Amino acid sequence: MSDIFRPRTEAELVEVVAWATDCRNTLAVQGLGSKQALGRPVLADHVLDLGGLSGIIDYQPAELVLTAWAGTPMEDIRAAVAEKGQHLAFEPPDLRGLLGTAGGEGTLGGVVSCNLAGPRRPTAGAARDHVLGLRGVGGNGAAFKAGGKVVKNVTGFDLSKLLCGAYGTLAALTEITVKVLPRPEKVRTVLVMGLDDETAVRCMGDALRSRHEVSAAAHLPGTSTTALRVEGPEPSVAWRCEALRNELGPYGQTEELHTTRSLRFWDDVAQVAPLATPADRLIWRLSVPPATAAQVVSHIRHSVPAEAFYDWGGGLVWVALAAAAPDAGVEAVRGAVAHVDGGHATLIRAPSDVRERVAPFQPQPPALAALNRRLKQSMDPGGVFNPGRMVADF
Repeated sequence: MSDIFRPRTEAELVEVVAWATDCRNTLAVQGLGSKQALGRPVLADHVLDLGGLSGIIDYQPAELVLTAWAGTPMEDIRAAVAEKGQHLAFEPPDLRGLLGTAGGEGTLGGVVSCNLAGPRRPTAGAARDHVLGLRGVGGNGAAFKAGGKVVKNVTGFDLSKLLCGAYGTLAALTEITVKVLPRPEKVRTVLVMGLDDETAVRCMGDALRSRHEVSAAAHLPGTSTTALRVEGPEPSVAWRCEALRNELGPYGQTEELHTTRSLRFWDDVAQVAPLATPADRLIWRLSVPPATAAQVVSHIRHSVPAEAFYDWGGGLVWVALAAAAPDAGVEAVRGAVAHVDGGHATLIRAPSDVRERVAPFQPQPPALAALNRRLKQSMDPGGVFNPGRMVADF
């Protein structure tokens, strides 16, 4: 029977990890458990619950820096920075609706470990670009520190970036420092109606390259709607939206959403709401060069029925397949991605037995896979943390 360890201090976490290493036990690392359905199912001896390491340690609004325990709920982080008119600019998405998980939205440590970012990703960067420093415990049971609390402090900065997107397989994070930014005063969205996928990708590219500082661009084929977000002071936003509508007029009819409706619209995009139901559909997340996005979706549809929408100006494509698709449609999806340079496909939502059989993460070239194995051996030599979550045999 597995035990649940819930340390409340870094010292207690060190003891737990050191014990697990000595006894050759493995640990399933989690916060609120909101992202357990991402990646391969973890088969560990015990659960390491980091929810006890919760709370904001230091928040300096004037310095645009916040430090919190890794187990701090995202609701608490959002509320604290919103009170000061600030936000996390990388727009971490709430994926509970997509993944079908109950309880809280998740923790700061979960967001950083999965390197999650929302529609502002093309202009603001990913979660890793906003992490200034962190503390954690490695698989050898020793605590470590990387980075700091100011942008100029780059000691260990690369290690901080490395742990973002490792899905808890390299270390257990305890403390995270992120930069925050002022929240936009106004948000408006320009809608261009009636575009096909290829034309919409061109339209989004033109908008993102324009002088109007478009912060997000998405295309929802089901409604033939191409959306372009503009943020900032009210007079600037009004002028830029009008100019953008004039410049994009040749593409088709334009409309405009003001702040309240814009916020709701982009929350739905971040949460993948257009594809979240029915709940049994298989969901893929594709990262491709924007110019190839429509081509990739078309290639998938030649093999299997699929519904899709585009975010990040076409650089991110969400694809939904029927639950009955053989092996989650892996051959169709990864076959389509293989036709473009630099693309990869991640199986985000599928039953656990499918995620055991089909590699959720894009298989790596041999040289890169070997490098990652050496990295895992260096940071977690005993294979203590989240065994098998990213790759079946480590």
